Amino acid sequence: MDNIKNLYEKYILPTYTRQDLCLVKGEGVRVEDVNGKKYLDFFPGWAVSGTGHRHPMVVNRIDDQLKKILHVSNNFYNEVQPRLAKKIIDHSFPGKVFFSNSGAEANEGAIKLARKYGNPDRYEIITMEKSFHGRTLATLTATGQDKVKNGFSPLPEGFKHVPFNDIEAFQATITDKTVAVMLEPIQGEGGINVASKEYMRALEGICKEKDILLILDEVQTCMGRTGVMFAYKHFGVEPDAITLAKSLGGGMPIGALVVSDKHLDVLTAGTHASTFGGSPIVCAAALGVFEAIEKEYLLENAVKMGEYICEKLESMSNKYPVIGKIKGKGLMIGVEMNIEDASNVAEECMKEGLLINCTQKNILRIMPPIIITKEDVDEACVKLAKVLEKI
Repeated sequence: MDNIKNLYEKYILPTYTRQDLCLVKGEGVRVEDVNGKKYLDFFPGWAVSGTGHRHPMVVNRIDDQLKKILHVSNNFYNEVQPRLAKKIIDHSFPGKVFFSNSGAEANEGAIKLARKYGNPDRYEIITMEKSFHGRTLATLTATGQDKVKNGFSPLPEGFKHVPFNDIEAFQATITDKTVAVMLEPIQGEGGINVASKEYMRALEGICKEKDILLILDEVQTCMGRTGVMFAYKHFGVEPDAITLAKSLGGGMPIGALVVSDKHLDVLTAGTHASTFGGSPIVCAAALGVFEAIEKEYLLENAVKMGEYICEKLESMSNKYPVIGKIKGKGLMIGVEMNIEDASNVAEECMKEGLLINCTQKNILRIMPPIIITKEDVDEACVKLAKVLEKI
């Protein structure tokens, strides 16, 4: 471990705050470190491994593709990319897909869609306070958290931030330059804040009335995380575009911008591109994710296990008053802790063999693979209880 850390210190830019943990193996909901210690992973790669580590259906698809071809330029056709695009459209709304390599890039594509749609007169995009949309210059400017922006001025113009779930604030911010609103249906980094159905439907109505694009960032909420394939389905709205990433690739790097059929004439040939976007390998992996979700009934499992975790946590709150409000949908769960800083809870859980996340200082973020069982949940709660006993 010391040798690995030394190599990091010598050759890797220090842009991350890393835990003292080096993972070398993963299978299902469990991972193993360089010393052979095993962990229950309830926050797998920031929800990237949504169907678990090395899901057989994902691995098999990758193995099959490895025997054929690794990369195809987007100047040519490849047989896997359109199959994945069809899967996404079949599960969302009529439209087309642009593939990239990450959620930030997918959101960049959405920003360019909006700018091109409103060009030249409309260019302002309204986003939400406490939102998170990425680390590129445009997406960090769109992000409603000042901490990610420090030191990067001057930032791109054209973004305004309003409180989440506040329709009056949104209406008051619209000008003749407003072209789009972009938001997460459930804020992840912001603390697992769930949009209300009334708010989402009111947003949709105003957007339709004023010809404003409704763009939903589903980078964290996609692929069954909340009990439906895409979280916007909880709200009964029809977005103009959604962005996907994280769980879509089953562990492989992929992003996607899904554009409704009303706006297919906006991004035309030469207006956007990505060298590695939609490569056969990552598209094959994503098809494996869809296969696993459908064949193993993982949407239903996300609902059942989400309810089970919340029931367990509610029960634990009777014994441990440090547990406050429990919020979220499906297996996207936030536990508001009645202490100023809960980061030590996540750190102590790691020592007990449970990996979770702390965000916004006092929110424990629990987003396990959607393949989890009751036995996994019971084991995780035992480990969490041991930590709570200490504090």
